Amino acid sequence: MIGLRTQGIRIRRLRLHGDDRDYDVDFRAPDDTPRPLSVLAGAFSTGKTTILEFVDYCLGANDHPRHPEITPKVKSATLEVELSGSPYLIERAVGEPSMFAYVRAGRLDEPGAAPRVRRTLRPAGHPDSLSSLLLSHCKLQGVRLSLDTDDPLSFRDLMWLCFLPNERLDGKDLLFESVPMKHLKLRQVVDLVFDVHDDHTVELGRRIRTVESELAAARTAYRAAEQLVEDQHLGSRLDLDALEQAAKDELAACAQALAALDARARAATAFAADLRERHRDAARGALSAYNELRDRETQLQRLIPLRGSYADDVSKWTMLAETDRLFETGTGVCASCGASLTPADERCPACRFPVGPIDVSGELRAAKTRLSELTRHIEDLEHEIPALRAAASRAQDAESRAAAEVDAATSHAVTPFLAERDAIARRREEAAATRQRASDGLRLVQSLERRANGILQMMDQLEADRDALGHGGVQSRRADRAAVVRRVSERYRSVLAEFRYPKLADAYLAEDLTPYVRGEPYTAASSGGRTLIALAWQLAMFETAWENRSSHPGFLLLDSPQKNLGALGDLEDGQTIQRIYGHIEAWLAGRGVGAQIVVADNAPPPTAAHDVIVRYSRRADQPPYGLIDDDF
Repeated sequence: MIGLRTQGIRIRRLRLHGDDRDYDVDFRAPDDTPRPLSVLAGAFSTGKTTILEFVDYCLGANDHPRHPEITPKVKSATLEVELSGSPYLIERAVGEPSMFAYVRAGRLDEPGAAPRVRRTLRPAGHPDSLSSLLLSHCKLQGVRLSLDTDDPLSFRDLMWLCFLPNERLDGKDLLFESVPMKHLKLRQVVDLVFDVHDDHTVELGRRIRTVESELAAARTAYRAAEQLVEDQHLGSRLDLDALEQAAKDELAACAQALAALDARARAATAFAADLRERHRDAARGALSAYNELRDRETQLQRLIPLRGSYADDVSKWTMLAETDRLFETGTGVCASCGASLTPADERCPACRFPVGPIDVSGELRAAKTRLSELTRHIEDLEHEIPALRAAASRAQDAESRAAAEVDAATSHAVTPFLAERDAIARRREEAAATRQRASDGLRLVQSLERRANGILQMMDQLEADRDALGHGGVQSRRADRAAVVRRVSERYRSVLAEFRYPKLADAYLAEDLTPYVRGEPYTAASSGGRTLIALAWQLAMFETAWENRSSHPGFLLLDSPQKNLGALGDLEDGQTIQRIYGHIEAWLAGRGVGAQIVVADNAPPPTAAHDVIVRYSRRADQPPYGLIDDDF
């Protein structure tokens, strides 16, 4: 149950979920481990930066990319990560920024994954927040930026050392100098990562007490879960794996046996082909007769009310034609309503009925003609339906007789197969139940293993904190802040030298972490110079933290490292770009083994081709077009 445990966070896969399909980005090597270096290559506006931003969003960022191709296509995002070596899935809704993330142990597309647990994003210091979960795998859970305040460390603060976005790369606000409180917090975060912050001893004591409490609760929960597994007598993981595989094999054998049985049954009853053909003909005849009868009955049901309507019309027109016989014309009285008329009136002033003789003979003749036609057609239908009903009954009887003949002829041949089919069905049901039982048992065992791994991680953290607190005190084993700044400064100068920064001289980090070159702060450099300085500063922080086994998460996202550096076509700039990638690859293969870097770049050098995990073309005839490859 105890495997290799890796501190921190590694990115494995990103999946954007749509209504009809998903969009995946895979950061894994062929051996299913996170790749040390993953390069997202391709033309601009194809989704490279979007991938980094969605990774950041799944790790708790406030908002996600809102490009026109994203909003209608993507409904949620899931990030598969390794937390201290164990796979987890972090899912967030897309649209309105969600206030929760859903976390569960397991991998994408893995059957029988653990249930989701809702993690709040704010407040970051809440024990059930996403930030607390991520910080716990960086040995920073529950840490406060200063013991003088109640301001807890958030994983969003730690992301400043894990993600160098495009806008920070060549600007003059690398250390958030325009926001003094944010600038101060960055310095505090660096101190926490390198364990050189103020009141470190007090903080260690508080952290030990917190971990001890959590460890006791975890052990209690583990014992309860272990007892539940033992009471069910599930056996070992190997036993359950073997049982599940045997059930799968049995189900496959049952499917093959049923197929063979059906083939044999068809062969054994081939002699009744003529009888089956007669039965099919009789069935088609019965259906045709029934449809014809139903058609006539439906017509009759619809025509009878229509005939009544025309009969009413004939009555109305007849009554209207008789009005002249009931009222004399020219008497000064309306024949319709009885109102008084004058000789000049052409219509009744009360009801607007025409004055004078009324001729409705044409309408009356037409109504009588239609009534007569409907009556004849209805009489024909009433005369036809009894014969059709009898014909349908005869056809149904013929179909029943043909079916009985088929049953009588084939029953002696089919009966032996029925018992065999029932036996196979029973085998299949038993195998399905066994497979379900094994799957349920495996989920319980996997849950128990995850609990055990969590306990081991807490024990490791507790041992490390106690070791730091004892044996002569913290001060004798941790470098002071000045020494840390000196080490990072030396690495910063070394990285710039590897980049062959032009006229490199007097490069160092000030006490407040501000990078200097040629004795001037980085803000005095050109835009291309600031790009190299920002890369060197970020890499120096990351590399030094990793090599000193500090509390850094262990991954780094870099967006557009070639910004303002020209292109590969330019000889000097092209060599600089190759040196950047060469430095990253050499460090990851040496002192950086186990760390992870993800780079989004328009045109990485040919030497980095083996690290490119996807290359977007922005051309419909050369897939993949982009991250959202069905929107162009």
